[in-house]
Amino acid sequence: MSGYKSIDRIRTVTAGTFDRLVLKGEGPIVVEFMSYGCAHCGVIEPDLQQVAEMVESTETIFRVNIALDRELADAYEVQGTPTLVMFLNGAVVGREEGPSPDVSNLLAVVSQPYAS
Repeated sequence: MSGYKSIDRIRTVTAGTFDRLVLKGEGPIVVEFMSYGCAHCGVIEPDLQQVAEMVESTETIFRVNIALDRELADAYEVQGTPTLVMFLNGAVVGREEGPSPDVSNLLAVVSQPYAS
């Protein structure tokens, strides 16, 4: 996991915990479908960590490692990484494939589906 921060604000979910933490989770939830072998995932990681810190009082950000949980990637039709999928009360409310590695852009992407 070189290149990834030691303080990880994004928890990993698996096929075994996805239903409980994401689909039955409360409030806005963002799931990053990623892979540690994905160069672009490594590039956006520091900015996504910063966004996770900025939104932690209102939104939760999780990650799914598609190399380990391919069935989740297939269920959400993830074609490439990183892909961010936004959930609210278990329903998909937004999606962004290959977001730009920029804090302001990522903040907009993960917050826009929840703006009233």
